[in-house]
Amino acid sequence: MKTGSDIHTAWPVLDFAKMQETIETLHQWIQIVGKIRLRTMPWQNHSWHTALYISPCGYSTHGIPYGGRIFQIDFDFRKHQLILQSSAAETVTMELRSRTVADFYREIFEKLSSIGFDISIHARPNEMEPAIPFAENTINNTYDPEAANALWRAMIKANEVFSGFRSEFIGKASPVHLFWGAFDLAVTRFSGKPAPLHQGGMPNMPLEVMQEAYSQEVSSAGFWPGSKDFPTPVFYAYAYPSDPAFGEQKVLPEQAFYSPEMGEFFLKYEDVQRSENPEKMLHDFLQSTYEAAVKTSGWDHDKLVRS
Repeated sequence: MKTGSDIHTAWPVLDFAKMQETIETLHQWIQIVGKIRLRTMPWQNHSWHTALYISPCGYSTHGIPYGGRIFQIDFDFRKHQLILQSSAAETVTMELRSRTVADFYREIFEKLSSIGFDISIHARPNEMEPAIPFAENTINNTYDPEAANALWRAMIKANEVFSGFRSEFIGKASPVHLFWGAFDLAVTRFSGKPAPLHQGGMPNMPLEVMQEAYSQEVSSAGFWPGSKDFPTPVFYAYAYPSDPAFGEQKVLPEQAFYSPEMGEFFLKYEDVQRSENPEKMLHDFLQSTYEAAVKTSGWDHDKLVRS
């Protein structure tokens, strides 16, 4: 019998079919919160200032210094609240429940204003089609507390493995970021060399943003909960720029596969979740796909990892 502790430390089952509508609504909500962070944080390379982070209760902006104060926005998937804290005002909350994106958008800016933060954002989503203005989106309106909690717990597990993998690298590496554009948890290693100019291609994403994000050679990996066009939660790994031989490399585990169309390696979340040692399987995937990038892109591996 599983104890309460087991439930909170095991890799949860993710059934995309049952979670899809909640994921689609959450994606819109985290875009709104992420854009608030984008609008108020000092710029950092590769748009690192825009990302969210995994927290003990959900997703967090972490503290944002702004106007001589500091504020923070947290999704709490245990109490199912959005928490808005400020150094200069009382904490206010919003209920996370089934509600339209338009309703969520209206209330969050009312709450921010109530604690002294009058902020405006580009009020349309990025990296998705159609880009319905948040204030007009009455389509996405589903919030299943169990689905939101399970997705967060899966990201907790991935975040731990990603953090350990990141610690082995002494070159430039990103924090473990939750990027709200595609709704993916990612960690990126850099070779230290400049990369060719990126050609863009993401919907509703300025070309100059993509080109700065990929201005240096990278080996990147992450977790993505899936979409209606790819209804499977997966781990992914890619290199930029990518040598044609990258996808021909043998990687671990045996369940991993390469998509020529996407130019990425994939490993289904369910294969990790069902394995005897999920952490090892995921680490093997991260390490072997990184080694594939090193081999095919000519990285100086010995200068970038701990001896």
